[in-house]
Amino acid sequence: MIEVRERKPPWLKVRAPGGPNYLRLKRLMREANLHSVCEEAHCPNIGECWEDATATFMILGDVCTRNCGYCAIAHGRPTWEDREEPERVGRAIGELGLEYVVITSVNRDDLADGGAAHWAATVRAVRRHAPRCRVEVLIPDFQGDAAALATVIDAAPDILNHNTETVPRLYRVARHGGRYERALELFRRARATAPALPTKSGIILGLGEERDELLATMRDLVEVGVAILTLGQYLRPSAQHLPVARYYRPEEFAELAEAGRALGFAHVEAGPLVRSSYHAKKQADAAETRG
Repeated sequence: MIEVRERKPPWLKVRAPGGPNYLRLKRLMREANLHSVCEEAHCPNIGECWEDATATFMILGDVCTRNCGYCAIAHGRPTWEDREEPERVGRAIGELGLEYVVITSVNRDDLADGGAAHWAATVRAVRRHAPRCRVEVLIPDFQGDAAALATVIDAAPDILNHNTETVPRLYRVARHGGRYERALELFRRARATAPALPTKSGIILGLGEERDELLATMRDLVEVGVAILTLGQYLRPSAQHLPVARYYRPEEFAELAEAGRALGFAHVEAGPLVRSSYHAKKQADAAETRG
């Protein structure tokens, strides 16, 4: 994939990864044939997070059935379904001694349940191998399948996360295969099924959204019960992806975080380099304290 060489603001500079924990985690990922969204999505925080022995595990392969305009993950027709993967993920988390993990996946619209049974098996494997570890699931929309969502919720994750990503107007351009109302309905169903389960969502900024659209989307998420919100800067992965409409300054993120708290979110994590799983444990702790 061709990297875009464009001048970025100085606040987007990060150190190159390469510390001992980063190298250890990378080796473990390769040995266990595991994927991480940290690598696949070109996350700018991979050096910091992996050096802290924190990673977001990506299950169900590394090929997505959707082709979103902002996402670096490969798309196409997946052929991969590894039934042993849940146990490998659970064992790896146990070996690392992690206290908090995020698990996500590509969209698997080719599977009848969208991969929900595989999701549930993975959460349960983590419970067996690392019983004290909290599990946040960053799930796809399962094409609106209520039974698939219930399957994941029944596995008892600690936080249910689904990224809204952008404002409704930009869904057609940015979220191929996604539907804004479907995202909101996911949270409504989660609240009805498991009222005590904290929910979380994320929005990337810089795709061309207007401030009033962004605030309206944030209000919608509060109304469907979302407790934790992340706001981060969109960074163009390649020349084939959507261009950056604009870069938000750090003080703009701070102001939006304040606006989000005023709207009623229990916690808002906002900043140029913030991603959905960045400081996920601290986000959960902060929301719990405020709640």
